[in-house]
Amino acid sequence: MAARAHTRTHPPASGTDTRLPWWAVVLPALAFAVLLLMIAGPGEARAATGDPSVTHLVERIQQTLSH
Repeated sequence: MAARAHTRTHPPASGTDTRLPWWAVVLPALAFAVLLLMIAGPGEARAATGDPSVTHLVERIQQTLSH
């Protein structure tokens, strides 16, 4: 006696919701921006931003990560 193969009776849903949480987009973008500033170095960051507070923040992050 042959066993019957199980087949789907319902087609898969066509309108599934695949929304990402906000942090799934923001955190990688933020990490990319921080790494780009760290690669550019403090001298280039000052010339690009013109804001000494941002440069100071990047330098503090670099000091923290290097220790």
